[in-house]
Amino acid sequence: MTPVARPSVLEGVETLPVDVTSFVGRRQQVTDVKRLLATSRLLTLTGPGGVGKTRLALHVAAAMRRSFRDGVRSIELAELRDSSLFAHTVAAQLGLHDQPSCTTIDMVIEYLSSREVLLILDNCEHLIDDCALFIDGVIRACPQVQILATSRQSLGVYGETTLVVPPLPVPSPEAVPSPDALTQYDSVKLFVDRAGAVLPGFNLRSQDCAAIARLCRALDGIPLAIELATVWLRALSLGQIEERLSERYRLLTVGPRNAPTRQRTLQALIDWSYDLCAQPEQQLWARASAFSGSFDLDGIEYVGAREGIASEEIRNSVLSLVDKSILIRDERDGCVRYRMLETIREYGEARLVAAGEDVAIRCRHRDWYVRMVEQFQAEWMGPDQDSWILRLRREHANLREALGFCLTRPADAVVALRMADKLGTYLGVQGFNSLTRHWLDQALAASSEPSPERTSALRRNAWVALLQGDVDAAQAQLAEAAELARRLGLTKESAYVTLVEGVKAASTGDIEKAALLTADALSGFSSGDELSGKLLAMSLHGFLLGHKGQRERGLALLEEALALTVRRGEVIWRSWALLSLSFVELDHDLANAEAAAREALNLRRRVSAKFLMAFAFEILAWVSERQARHVRAATLSGAAAAMWRTVGTSPDYFHPVGVVHHQHIGMVRAAMGDDRYHTAFQRGCDLSEQAAVDYALGTVTSTGEQRQASGEDADLTPRERQIAKLVSEGLTNKEIATRLVIAPRTAEGHVQRILTKLGFSSRAQIAAWYVSGQNVREPSIPSN
Repeated sequence: MTPVARPSVLEGVETLPVDVTSFVGRRQQVTDVKRLLATSRLLTLTGPGGVGKTRLALHVAAAMRRSFRDGVRSIELAELRDSSLFAHTVAAQLGLHDQPSCTTIDMVIEYLSSREVLLILDNCEHLIDDCALFIDGVIRACPQVQILATSRQSLGVYGETTLVVPPLPVPSPEAVPSPDALTQYDSVKLFVDRAGAVLPGFNLRSQDCAAIARLCRALDGIPLAIELATVWLRALSLGQIEERLSERYRLLTVGPRNAPTRQRTLQALIDWSYDLCAQPEQQLWARASAFSGSFDLDGIEYVGAREGIASEEIRNSVLSLVDKSILIRDERDGCVRYRMLETIREYGEARLVAAGEDVAIRCRHRDWYVRMVEQFQAEWMGPDQDSWILRLRREHANLREALGFCLTRPADAVVALRMADKLGTYLGVQGFNSLTRHWLDQALAASSEPSPERTSALRRNAWVALLQGDVDAAQAQLAEAAELARRLGLTKESAYVTLVEGVKAASTGDIEKAALLTADALSGFSSGDELSGKLLAMSLHGFLLGHKGQRERGLALLEEALALTVRRGEVIWRSWALLSLSFVELDHDLANAEAAAREALNLRRRVSAKFLMAFAFEILAWVSERQARHVRAATLSGAAAAMWRTVGTSPDYFHPVGVVHHQHIGMVRAAMGDDRYHTAFQRGCDLSEQAAVDYALGTVTSTGEQRQASGEDADLTPRERQIAKLVSEGLTNKEIATRLVIAPRTAEGHVQRILTKLGFSSRAQIAAWYVSGQNVREPSIPSN
């Protein structure tokens, strides 16, 4: 089955370092790009840094998104420095995470193969080989996908069309420098637009038009250069900017003569901007280049506070760098973060290396994120899980950078191991199982000496391997972890290893052994303060006891686990316990099973734990099947299947769940027939994550209105629909029997089944449902 994700059109564009809404000029290039896309599968926009390739690509994409059935998707590569993570980065930005049956790139290509989409690959120049291989695969296997790439050089892929994005047109020396004459030049339009943002009221008629024309020529019409120059209108006149710029350009004679003029011009402008900064600002600019993506004030205060900058100066320097457009301020959800354009960041990085500070600053960057991960682990079991997940999600690129740096230094190998292990909790919640194994594998290879960190990383890696069905890898890792725990006297780790051994036994169907092992693990945790392990052991052991027929013992243990999580304000392990309870109650108290699964899914609103969401969809599908709501059951099975693929696992990897899963599928197929089952199942697969949650909880209809019950999702037979119509006309059971020439008891039975399928309790509800036009054959799915 094809991996499924339904992100919104242009999702991710807002994370790019441009303002798409402020696009100025480029009418000819916009026309050229649209024309070339009409005849080419692959169009690469090339040109020097700062010339506006990204802005042009996104502007065209926004204008053309309705021309593609599945919209436009943008993959931003500027922040990615480790080419080994190319596949994971592309998959993550497409909303895909893992599929253990094939490589990540193959999964992405399979996902795209049935879609009509415009795919933007932005900033490819430092990943030419990876991009070329990926694009070649997409072109061959995905006939309805078109690619718009940006790069400082062509990609060298067969069938590639390239379009050089030139600088904006500038006035010629002979041009009449009048306001009316200058408005035809896009470089002048951009200059005036950005100058107006700096000095409200700035316009051509009130300024020295000749000076503006000379500046645009001196800047060679490079958009980034123009934007950086206009910033200085806060402090300098047009003449002063022109004078300083001319002085700086005379220094270009010492630069590489074979570099393109436009690149040398941009370099000179950034040199000049750098020189106009005070020394503390220069140092902070360089030190901020250690960050990948964005960062917050606390982070830059820690990383930037070394010799030459007092900690109290950093806040003022940050404000100054924002004012000078070196740092870009972003605010979302009440959180302010800062970022740099990649050209600016690279310049700062070169200055950092030249100053001999690069290793020291990267070590401070490492220390900041190691400390963050340690704090996350210490505070994870409490009421702040949702805020921690959001924080780590924002810092994902920096965490990756810090971990990658540790792996390059043998002295930091154990630090890398500890960091990869603790990050596994966050990555697991997000559904990044393959990425978890990637980091753990690298860290384990870098640090082979016996240590508590290695023991913990081994058993975590084994856990993730089991989630992906890789029992052989899990067995080898568990064997080493068990030996290390015994040799080093690590009681807590021994309990964890035993617990994962229990999961392995359950995954292969040995339920008796699994129950014994999880009981031993629970006993091991009970003597310590490892609440996370204890709660997981309680949930798994309670699940297995219930599965073995010991319902009361299993429920008692699960209720105890729930009480512990409620007292701590914790969400993840509460969801585990709720879903285990739901599974146990499935064949005993269907209402309790449904309520527990719904509560677990509701907790998703705080922490988006995708593995638990998949299990919740699965159980609610089973509940619907037992309620004879077959269309709903099949639709929820589709939603569950899509989410299982997202996290790279399957019900089959945990034997008790796999057995019920296949029984459920068989019964729903038999009730509906293959064609109707496939239609409903595919509808579930196609739901976005939010729409799937809304559908499972029955909280909104396609019009967004609250509903009393989910009658629209019922699977009524033609006879039942006929009887529902008669009920809506006010007929009694006896009158219905007379009208249809059937026995009154038969009519009564039909009405009762309709009530059950619709989830209603009265005939009036049936009538209201029918009259409101909800008597459709297929369920109404909430829109994205």
